[in-house]
Amino acid sequence: MLLITACFKQNKTAIIPSIIPIPNEQLITKGVFELSSDTKLTYDESLKSIALFFKSYIENGSNIKLNTSSKNSIHFKIDASISNNEGYQLKITSDKILISAKSQKGAFYAFQSLRQLLPVDFEKSNTSNETQIAIQCLEINDAPQFEYRGMHLDVGRHFFSVDFIKKYINLMSMLKMNTFHWHLTEDQGWRIEIKKYPKLQEIAAFRNETLIGHYSNQPHQFDGKKYGGFYTQKEIKEVVKYASERQITIIPEIEMPGHSQAAIAAYPELGCTGKQIAVATKWGVFEEIYCPKESTFKFLEDVIDEVAELFPGKYIHIGGDEAPKTRWKECAHCQKLIKKEGLKDEHELQNYFITRMEKYINSKGKQIIGWDEILEGGLAPNATVMSWRGTNGAVEAAKQEHNVILTPSSHCYFDYYQSDNENEPLAIGGFLPLEKVYSFNPIPEKLTKEESKYVLGAQGNVWTEYMQTPEKLEYMAFPRAIALAEVVWSSSKNKNYSDFINRLAYFQKRLDLLNVNYANHLYEVKGEFKTSDKNLTYELKSTSKTHKIYYSLNNDALTTLYKKPIILDRSIKIKAAVYNTQKKKLGNYFEEEINIHKAIGQKISLNLSPNEAYNAGGKQALINGISGNNKRYGDKEWLGFSGEDVEITIKFEAPTNINTITTRFFNANGQWIYSPKEINLQLKLEDGRAISTRKKIENTKSLLVDFNLNISQFYPEDKNLKATELKITIPSYGIIPKGKQGAGHKAWTFIDEIIIQ
Repeated sequence: MLLITACFKQNKTAIIPSIIPIPNEQLITKGVFELSSDTKLTYDESLKSIALFFKSYIENGSNIKLNTSSKNSIHFKIDASISNNEGYQLKITSDKILISAKSQKGAFYAFQSLRQLLPVDFEKSNTSNETQIAIQCLEINDAPQFEYRGMHLDVGRHFFSVDFIKKYINLMSMLKMNTFHWHLTEDQGWRIEIKKYPKLQEIAAFRNETLIGHYSNQPHQFDGKKYGGFYTQKEIKEVVKYASERQITIIPEIEMPGHSQAAIAAYPELGCTGKQIAVATKWGVFEEIYCPKESTFKFLEDVIDEVAELFPGKYIHIGGDEAPKTRWKECAHCQKLIKKEGLKDEHELQNYFITRMEKYINSKGKQIIGWDEILEGGLAPNATVMSWRGTNGAVEAAKQEHNVILTPSSHCYFDYYQSDNENEPLAIGGFLPLEKVYSFNPIPEKLTKEESKYVLGAQGNVWTEYMQTPEKLEYMAFPRAIALAEVVWSSSKNKNYSDFINRLAYFQKRLDLLNVNYANHLYEVKGEFKTSDKNLTYELKSTSKTHKIYYSLNNDALTTLYKKPIILDRSIKIKAAVYNTQKKKLGNYFEEEINIHKAIGQKISLNLSPNEAYNAGGKQALINGISGNNKRYGDKEWLGFSGEDVEITIKFEAPTNINTITTRFFNANGQWIYSPKEINLQLKLEDGRAISTRKKIENTKSLLVDFNLNISQFYPEDKNLKATELKITIPSYGIIPKGKQGAGHKAWTFIDEIIIQ
């Protein structure tokens, strides 16, 4: 890019264009436009609101007052020839800025690009004393890749003020996001005023106390403090108007039939038992579920009546996820209804429930969106599917010619950890670093070109079990939301992670002035295990190309400049950090302990792939000398499998003497993760014989379950015989028992390093 300078009263320099999301076409030209109080603002009448929005931004952020004089000009123009309704053209010459768009949306997005060409001081009212600004001359032709570009926010687990919701929406609008998915009802709290049912505000909106720490911590402890809140209909109208001015549509989510414990606590007759229950005080999935009675449907229809009046958008999200069928199986009314309607089972009863509510919602002029569980038992006729359990739900729905929105937990769940640093704030689990978000392709590979037309776009999800404050929420959401914004807006041909990081570093200066508590992992060190014919090495990397890495081994002074991969000829501890030219440390320390053992560098295979959300390190993570985190299972060392038996085969390059095999399993039952009940091993010896053994694993409540086996006791008397292959079969725990979180579902298995000595 070309840097142009110009001399003004303040001797200002034009900002090098670093726009996020990166425009589809951008041409830097010679010269600068001088923005000052001598600049004239004009607009086509239909773009008046956008032009005045821009005027307000300029005048609030500087001493510049746009007027009707004519040294140079800025014009907002309607251009019907632009094909995309959200597309725009931005042309800056020395005497004119021309913004052309087909609609208000396109003009607003043009303003957002122009905004990033202005000094960051403009982001804070009355902080810039500038009276004349140089803006780089350029031409941009831009339009979004996807029509749905969303961010979600769960206000059920933790409640956030109207002022914060507006801040969140404003940040979304800067990134050209166009949809805010507002998750308003949950087991732990009902957050929207429904005038016909006052107990929703009086009872369902408040819980008696809240879980302290992580759900996996046993025994559970609570804070003993009443917690809650709700948005009045007046406040919701205010937020809807605020979002609309920023070209954002709000989709309200009213969960059904599950995640409804708060509502049932207010009106017990909505459940199958009719018994009084409390609003949930901890996280997870609960058995309380709406009973498909006529009175329940009347309640939900009344709720929809009021919701539909508040939200002018096309969609209402009805949830449909994580709806346990225990109550329905035990309910005489539900079983009678299944027989009456000729339904096969409780899954088809859920389809009956969703389809009936869809018809009513359609009658209000709205369409439904549901999580991918609404596919179970058959898909409602006009439903849009939001695919969160991977991409299979999206593929299935698209092949049935239903619209889909991608939000897989593997790439779009911003409640997951974003760094494997030990000092990261508490999160639900998982591991989703910034680069993985940026790598996301919302079009599943299994879809044909024709089927991919049903993919509307993608969305980042922010579940707030462990986000009690706005500051914590911002830390978890940003900058991952920024990466996703570029995924859904920009053409894949323009995407480059290194370039994105450079632009992000500048964009973060705007976030600083907007008081956004974003996570800054731009200067973190990452390590990668390497194997070659000659030796084992460990490579250190940083996303920063302008700063240097210094490291130390085994607690020595951190003074060695990193130049090439570290040779691993013994077990070692590595500590490293990024430093600037003044030798000031940037970011956090990186620390890794590498345990050299006999499986490292050998050939490993699995009978199936780990779940894509828990496969950051790939199969080599099982034999790379690095153990997973002791407190969380989502880093790149733990591999997660969803309910399947796992078979691991390690083939040794040369016959190898094996004495012990050790590994460990995560055992967070509250998160559906169980250690296996037994392990089967088979060892092939160099003389062709095979040794097999099975070892049971003791049932324990510990978070980590160790497995240790002394192999030498199974060898023949000749202790010099060596093995050529080890096969480890790990049967899944099976079905989670009744009364436990996830009851009736298959348990997850999480496996750590397999250490062979």
